[in-house]
Amino acid sequence: MRSLALVLLAAAALVAGCGGHTTASPESVARAWSKAINTGDNDAAARLFAPGAIVIQNEQIVLRTHADAVAWNAGLPCAGHIVDLAVDGDRVTVTFVLGRRPGQICGGPGQKAAAVFTVRRGKIVLWHQIPPPGENAGAPAA
Repeated sequence: MRSLALVLLAAAALVAGCGGHTTASPESVARAWSKAINTGDNDAAARLFAPGAIVIQNEQIVLRTHADAVAWNAGLPCAGHIVDLAVDGDRVTVTFVLGRRPGQICGGPGQKAAAVFTVRRGKIVLWHQIPPPGENAGAPAA
């Protein structure tokens, strides 16, 4: 009887260990990225990117390695506080209000910025800066 109890206990532990892991949603990944950027944790932000992730921000670059992702995240001058988020499958469009970031000089505090994240298996495979939704990209600021 004791050996049966041990087998059942081991089986329960195995099932709990295997079934407890879920892939992070696009929304949770975007929120985690924003939190990491806002606190100046470039390594945590970089861990959210898949190897070979594409970044489109003025130009297209490929973050081939973790070090590439750390360097790119470290180069962002502003924090991004989420004010709107819209999920569509594996894509999430996030609108931020820019703010001061530890160790950086933000040239646009209070301005809005937006990015589309494509997330697969809990990792960012595409980060694409876009004009904030509802704003005309070509119009001069009022």
